[in-house]
Amino acid sequence: MGKRKVLVTATNYSAICKKGKRILEENGFEIVENTHGRPFTFDELKGLVGDISAVVAGVDTWDEAVFKLAPELKVISRFGVGVDNIDILKAKEFGIKVTNCKGINSNAVSEHAMALMLSSVRMIPRLSQTMKEGTWERAVYHEFNQLTVGLLGFGDIARKVAAKLQPFGAKLIAYDVFPNEEAAKDLNVTMVSLEDVLKKSDIISIHVPALPSTHHMINKDTIELMKDSVYLINTARGSIVDESALYEALKTRRIAGAALDVYEREPVDMNHPLFELDNFIGTPHTSAETYENYENCGIETAQAIVDVLIKEKTPENLL
Repeated sequence: MGKRKVLVTATNYSAICKKGKRILEENGFEIVENTHGRPFTFDELKGLVGDISAVVAGVDTWDEAVFKLAPELKVISRFGVGVDNIDILKAKEFGIKVTNCKGINSNAVSEHAMALMLSSVRMIPRLSQTMKEGTWERAVYHEFNQLTVGLLGFGDIARKVAAKLQPFGAKLIAYDVFPNEEAAKDLNVTMVSLEDVLKKSDIISIHVPALPSTHHMINKDTIELMKDSVYLINTARGSIVDESALYEALKTRRIAGAALDVYEREPVDMNHPLFELDNFIGTPHTSAETYENYENCGIETAQAIVDVLIKEKTPENLL
């Protein structure tokens, strides 16, 4: 019998996840890596999953159609936090354990959210582009100590954003279904209603999970509640924002700007009309792409696979 195989669909694995890869190899696993630099399609997975025992999963889709083709699969270890691409209930029916890297990427994502806020308010991409085109544009903007930043969701990432905003002097408000009043007090954040975040914020930063209840949480109606000077930031999940409604709001200057790291479909169509707008900033789902996060997630995902398949114990962050 040959070595058990681990399919790694997360990208840059050999280059950045050397410690995690070594853990798997030292425990006798053969590693099959993603060489595409993007998520696998179903057709690509079909030819790979027949004899795999475990997956270090990126954002490819893992559902019943794939599980039926993978009789040896026992564990999917998500290289990240969000698991909306994995049908967890069906995985359980097929006897597949699913884990994630809860909390590991929080600092990386919070830094990216901050970068998108600053880039939006200060119009960094636009001014860089117009300078390259030969225009010396005299843009004017507000300082952060005059702005209200609203956090949609107040979990670990949002709290790290709030901590990073402290020296800027912005007023901080947040909405969460399960408000953490103690953490809010420590971070000078006022917990308010969803409507208040939408109406009162100069910047809205999204940090809610992808759930049926949050699907298109940002839509034509909720955008109508926002200031026309607001900037919308999304480093959470693409399904939370109705991109058609956002496009219309940006095109008509109903809102000042938006910056997205996540999209309703990924990889995003590079002909997406949002990319035509000078008040839109887009990054290719890279908020967690740091060397530190890769190393830590590499170790965490490898250990989960070893725990399930070698040590036969319950892994951390079992979902």
